[in-house]
Amino acid sequence: MEAVSRGAKEAGGTTLGVTASSFRSRVNRWVDEEVRVATWQERLFELVRRGDGYVACQGGTGTLVELAVVWEMLNKRVMTGKPFAVLGAFWQPVLDHVRDGEALLELGAGGIEDGLVRPCPDPAGAAEYLSRALLRNP
Repeated sequence: MEAVSRGAKEAGGTTLGVTASSFRSRVNRWVDEEVRVATWQERLFELVRRGDGYVACQGGTGTLVELAVVWEMLNKRVMTGKPFAVLGAFWQPVLDHVRDGEALLELGAGGIEDGLVRPCPDPAGAAEYLSRALLRNP
């Protein structure tokens, strides 16, 4: 996520990278602080634990797992008050399929609630959404 780290640094932010020793990769040059954990599972839950809000960018299976874990934790109220945005149209079919599946199962209150995941068309929209949500729930 070098582009995200670079953007945060260029905007005057402080960046943190969570890496797993089970992967050979290291942080990029835009990261101020590295938190090193042993496994990808520890990395996943460390990212979730440290986040005040989340943005899922276009990605592969790793990003899909991150999206699913955060969404489920919000859905089951394991954590609350943390805004979650998906960037661009890439994840919209996934959101639609899961919502349709839960509607077919008639999961009701235990299913996905509207508003837990906010589609945002671009990075500026995601930043605006997270900023407003975080200011409402400090």
